[in-house]
Amino acid sequence: MTARRPKALELVVVGWALLGVLLLLGQAMWRLTPLAIEPITQRELAPWQVALYVLWVAFNAYAEGYRAFHLAWSPRVVARAWLIAEKPRPLHVVLAPVVAMGLMHATRRRLVISWTLALAIVAAVLLLCHVPQPYRGIVDGGVVVGLGLGVLSLIVHFARSLRGTAPAVPSDMPLEAA
Repeated sequence: MTARRPKALELVVVGWALLGVLLLLGQAMWRLTPLAIEPITQRELAPWQVALYVLWVAFNAYAEGYRAFHLAWSPRVVARAWLIAEKPRPLHVVLAPVVAMGLMHATRRRLVISWTLALAIVAAVLLLCHVPQPYRGIVDGGVVVGLGLGVLSLIVHFARSLRGTAPAVPSDMPLEAA
């Protein structure tokens, strides 16, 4: 993103890209939150499971929320959203959330990383469906906290970008788009 004032159309494109990503993360949080709080509301946790729950949530807050989302993924999504807006191509604008997440129109390395991560998440979700409570709730509790911090991080990085502070991560866009 350049330090100039963005045009209205650029804001619409960036808004669409980030809204799509936020809706995806929000939908996952919406689905997982009831499962995450079920062991707590149903009082299914032994004291050692409460400790495990708290440790898992703390670990996910740091590893997923801070390290993965805040330091890497969220600033990259924001940077890519701005690049889509600054050099719009019809297909990239329509699929802006997918492009912003690095699942399309990215360097080979970014495509491999993004698709591997997406497929690993799908596999984990499919496996977790078979895990009984309270363990599923414990895992989902950490995931919900990580996703929630990811949502907040995306909003923070977007707000910073509106003030002219470009995300300090590579966009991993192909050279012709950079």
